[in-house]
Amino acid sequence: MGKVMAGFTMSLDGFIAGPGGDVQQLFKWYSMGDTDFPLPGTDLVFKVSRASAERMRQAWASFGAFMTGRGDFDASNAWGGQVLLGVPTFIVTHHPPQEWLRADSPFTFVTEGVEAALERATAAAGDKNVAVGGTTIVQQLLNAGLLDEISIELVPLLLGKGIRLFDHLTTGPTELETIKVIEAPGVTHLTYRVVK
Repeated sequence: MGKVMAGFTMSLDGFIAGPGGDVQQLFKWYSMGDTDFPLPGTDLVFKVSRASAERMRQAWASFGAFMTGRGDFDASNAWGGQVLLGVPTFIVTHHPPQEWLRADSPFTFVTEGVEAALERATAAAGDKNVAVGGTTIVQQLLNAGLLDEISIELVPLLLGKGIRLFDHLTTGPTELETIKVIEAPGVTHLTYRVVK
């Protein structure tokens, strides 16, 4: 069985998006390098450093399913109708969008909550890892003790305000163990294991 892993680009002061969900400044490192990184499941190609491309290739090749929330789905405009990582994609929501409830939809909407969605994503991933997105979903998984790893792509930027990833944790202090640190132009890749 694989791991349950969350990954976010974050400013030094802890924001994963600016006011209104703006990520332009945070995501500059996706276009600052000299190495192409085709985003799995899409037509997008990032231009990142060689170190960032290698780190992303290893991480993203390990994913067998992707799970996120409706807010992430809507903010991303359903990724243009393509599954983000080229893997089965599960959207946690109380109200599935009617336009995507069809037999050929690339998305599976789960209305029974985060644990039910994780169970389905884990089954779909098999021996591979489940990638998790969406601040609310990550917070719920952390609060339930179901998240195994957190990857932070730390950019040298102070946003001052916006959306924080760890604002609504109810479990008290959560200990993390550093697994890997990779320095790259415009970003430092940090990977932590959630100590349980």
